Amino acid sequence: MNDLPADLTLPKRAPSRTSAEPASSVSVIVVVYKTGEALEPALTSVLQDPIVTELVIVNNGASTEEIRKLHRLSATDDRITLIEGQGNVGFARGANLGAHKARGRVLVFVNPDAFIRPGCLAHLTQSIENQPVPCIVGGRVLNPDMTEQRGGRRGEITPFTAVISLGRLGRFVPAWRKYEVHLENQAMPEGVIAVPTISGACFCMRREDFDAVAGFDEGYFLHVEDVDLCWRVRQAGGKVLFHPQAEVVHLGHTSRASPMRVEFYKGMGLVRYFSKRASTPGETLAAWLLSPLILLATLARPLLWSLRPVRPVALETDRPD
Repeated sequence: MNDLPADLTLPKRAPSRTSAEPASSVSVIVVVYKTGEALEPALTSVLQDPIVTELVIVNNGASTEEIRKLHRLSATDDRITLIEGQGNVGFARGANLGAHKARGRVLVFVNPDAFIRPGCLAHLTQSIENQPVPCIVGGRVLNPDMTEQRGGRRGEITPFTAVISLGRLGRFVPAWRKYEVHLENQAMPEGVIAVPTISGACFCMRREDFDAVAGFDEGYFLHVEDVDLCWRVRQAGGKVLFHPQAEVVHLGHTSRASPMRVEFYKGMGLVRYFSKRASTPGETLAAWLLSPLILLATLARPLLWSLRPVRPVALETDRPD
């Protein structure tokens, strides 16, 4: 697992607010579960953004030390609302609890190990204005080395494309490369574009958008709930948008939870998703036949990760002009 890099630097001060930034109240929702050392500086990066009017933190199972940090941080900033006592109810249900408690007209969901870069939230909230309901806008997710992270913008996720992408089989069968759902190797668009799926690491919705699709499906415990949310937005006639200038640095794999357990939930989430969206007997059959393969592919990933050499990374959340 990646711990917080020792040379982490955050912006010394928040960027000044511009007249172009929306006046709407913005609530950022973060669900926390044993995040590790990244948690406090990640939350600080949110609070340093001038358009944040509220930060709702849902404690789904923080460590004792993290709880102390959360209470200390909450005591220093009256924009923070801390929800705790419900135990680990899963990400989807925790995010819904946070959204229900939030008071903002715009809801921004951010992972607890994601570092908001200057201007990210302004880009997201500006781009959602005047869009049809429902709408969801995701940001450009970056690795600590500032390369684009896999999963930030994705195509249509089906049982077949999931198997191709999980196994990265396009590298071995050129004809299958067109089924790769991850789009980070494609040219970066100049502006906001519609895509089938964005990452749940950092995205925003207006409250009426979130309510229009009944929030997250709480049948997902961890992972794939963001894929499901994007699908339901599109099914409802809305838009899923990707904003290339709304940047967030996402560490990933910081949770102290077992990687095998995390991947199991991801596999079960994919199985649920494909069964849920199957609309014909053929699609239902494909979902059932490919489900064991999808589950095995997700469980194999932690074993492959353990064989890779660990490379130190340097995270820069700010960069010179």
